[in-house]
Amino acid sequence: MKSIPIVAAELARDDRGVPYSSEYGDVYHPHAGALQQARHVFLAGNDLPERWAGRARFVILETGFGLGNNFLATWQAWRGDPRRCERLVFLSIEQRPLRRGDLASIARPRELQSLAERLAERWPPLVPGLHRLAFDDGQVELLLAFGDIEAWLPELVASVDAYYLDGFAPARNPRMWSERVCKALGRLAAPGATLATWSAARAVREALTTAGFEVRSAPGAGGKRDITLAEHRPRHQAARPAARTPAGTERRAVVVGGGLAGCAAAWALAAHGWQTEVIDRHAQPAMEASGNWAGLFHGTVHGEDGTHARFNRAAALAAADTIAAGIAAGHLRGSAGGLLRMEHSLDADAMRNVLDHQRLPSDYVQALDARDASTVAGLRLDRPAWLYTRGGWAEPAALARHLLDLAGPRAAWRAEQPVSGLQRRGGEWQLLAADGRVIAAAPVVVLANANAAGRWLAEAGWPVVPVRGQLSRIRVGATAAPRLPLAGAGYVLPPIDGWLCFGATSQAGDMDPSVRAADHATNLSQLSRLIGDVPTDASWEGRTAWRAVSADRLPVIGAAIDAAALDGMRLDQPRHLPRLPGLYVHAALGSRGLNWCMLDARLLAAVISGAPAPLEASLIDAVDPGRFVSRRHNRRSVPD
Repeated sequence: MKSIPIVAAELARDDRGVPYSSEYGDVYHPHAGALQQARHVFLAGNDLPERWAGRARFVILETGFGLGNNFLATWQAWRGDPRRCERLVFLSIEQRPLRRGDLASIARPRELQSLAERLAERWPPLVPGLHRLAFDDGQVELLLAFGDIEAWLPELVASVDAYYLDGFAPARNPRMWSERVCKALGRLAAPGATLATWSAARAVREALTTAGFEVRSAPGAGGKRDITLAEHRPRHQAARPAARTPAGTERRAVVVGGGLAGCAAAWALAAHGWQTEVIDRHAQPAMEASGNWAGLFHGTVHGEDGTHARFNRAAALAAADTIAAGIAAGHLRGSAGGLLRMEHSLDADAMRNVLDHQRLPSDYVQALDARDASTVAGLRLDRPAWLYTRGGWAEPAALARHLLDLAGPRAAWRAEQPVSGLQRRGGEWQLLAADGRVIAAAPVVVLANANAAGRWLAEAGWPVVPVRGQLSRIRVGATAAPRLPLAGAGYVLPPIDGWLCFGATSQAGDMDPSVRAADHATNLSQLSRLIGDVPTDASWEGRTAWRAVSADRLPVIGAAIDAAALDGMRLDQPRHLPRLPGLYVHAALGSRGLNWCMLDARLLAAVISGAPAPLEASLIDAVDPGRFVSRRHNRRSVPD
């Protein structure tokens, strides 16, 4: 998916005070009122709240978020319904999202005001991507896709129960109501999906009919004679790609590995009602690479806003959300108040040009010259820097424990249980001890044990290698310390318990566990490039661990490949490769475990449970375990 800069809506009002778009020459809602339309057209038109009663999950897709009135009305109806579904997922696409201040300024009906305030508080920065906003302890999930609807619909991974076709009038914005859009909606429809829209335009009804919807008219409201209702009744129901097929109905899993990847997987699955066991060979969570003293989280800026930049941005925003909440509640130590990343290729003006070209807002990232960066850091810097305003640091081990705590009784910790074997018997995966004894069994197993996962995945290709890293720390006072995390060729954190932590080396294939003076010297050299002169004779401590790093520096997330079934199968796209039923991978988090683990885990849980994915399809393919198989196939298929 090509990343297109997001342009905020310019909110105006017509002569009757109704919010109005000058770009499209149309009001955001009828003069009779947005709440009346939301209830009559979209809720009642989709037989809601009746249809979600008793469901584990109900998914709604809206084609224009606008002011958010339909979401607020639906959220209110869900809260007031004693028979409501366990989880309500509301997907909405918006090409011209409002700025936070404009959203907060909208006058709402009294019964929606408190919900509207919560929505404005959680409003994301206006950057491309799919933004997750959670409410009511995560039972209500708003997924906002910022960008063009024709680009977004093929990228959504969801099974939709009800559609809200909204947006400016077809005559004003015909692309939102096109046959192409309607066909894309049909491809996302769950069996029995319904649709409602205030538009009674003939062209809209014909487009819906062509897309497999059975269309009918219904009485309108607020001055409209008719509205359009529909039910999806296709001639053929398209099969899901193998990688998008959820696990069975029994919500029970075993997670192998108790680092950030494993604890995050248990946390995310628990949010979907799954019961998990987290099995690890150590006595406590996060005893290996996830046990480092501190870790960073932040996005990245690339000139073309490619795959890595898009993935890192989405992950960093997800990390900031969870970590900031943990810090505020007193469960984590760290900071989500900003991070500086030194720039060594561009000057400050060129950096600002990149931000202007991509329209990246200041509440996500800023370009600072050396003087301003020095002011923010609290020490003299000789280079410009990117200020990631929602970046920061946290203790990885504390985060792993916090995620298990958030999972509550749905996640059981099983310590000192080394796993030596894996086999499938009777519809379940069994984990074996060295003596052949069954340690645990479940329909679903998640391999979150970093480099060790390769023991069971080598047949499908496992281009993940162990990379040794050594951290250093010296006592505060031996040298200057920054006010916030500072990264570049290496990194340094603000003081933690009287220590200044910095690093880190990166040595692929080096399995030496000892803490080495030569590596400390390398870390000191990196530190000096960040903050200037540092003492070489100060007393120090070090820590060594191994990261699991993939060949393309992205994580590996999803259903494991069935290597024995590849012959004769479609191999050009990873989503179509055959999978081993019930076996999943969450690994290769590299040096970005703190940054990636929350988004990764939510994606994994969505894949396993069949919930709407928190990432677009092209990024899901980019982290799919089968991507390396597809790339090898595609390279061989190119003629000489």
